[in-house]
Amino acid sequence: MNKFRLALIAAVFSLTTTTAALAQAPLKIGYTSVEYVLSQMPESKQIESDLKAYSSQLEAQLKSKYSDYQTKAEAYQKGASTMTEVVRADKEKELTGLQGSIQEFQRSADQSLQQKQQTLLKPALDKLQKTIDVVAEENGYTYVLNSDGASPVLLHGPKDGDISDLVLKKMGITPGAAPAAKVATPAAAATPAVPAATKTKTKTKK
Repeated sequence: MNKFRLALIAAVFSLTTTTAALAQAPLKIGYTSVEYVLSQMPESKQIESDLKAYSSQLEAQLKSKYSDYQTKAEAYQKGASTMTEVVRADKEKELTGLQGSIQEFQRSADQSLQQKQQTLLKPALDKLQKTIDVVAEENGYTYVLNSDGASPVLLHGPKDGDISDLVLKKMGITPGAAPAAKVATPAAAATPAVPAATKTKTKTKK
């Protein structure tokens, strides 16, 4: 489930404008690394902790489902040869249903974790956006670009155009004081692969 590293942030902060009009002031462009600023914010540790805890809950549920499937699959394999056709067909149908349930849970868990990340990040992103707006207005920046992402908006810029530290100081954070640990979704739980939902064939006694 570790398929994204704040891609939503790159979109949210790709371009921030201030209230200054072009006709009233000379164009001044600044930029910031949203990932860097977020990593320095105290909220990042709590967000990471909450995401890991939520991921662990999903992992435990998935393992429980898989354990139930394994137990029933093993019982089926051991007793299939002595079962009647009706009972065997019923057991196979049950196992196929469990396979589908596990696969569906994996898909929904991935979506749920992404939604959880967005929910946890929103207050920090809102705070960051407001601070960027204030810093931009106070320092005369007409536009502020985000330098993060696989395809950064910013391709080149002078060091004095980087307002990241100004944003941190405005929030009362000393730049570089905290380790730059990126807020990212925890890796997917290490769970066994779910067998394909195919009918189990066994030999019956003649």
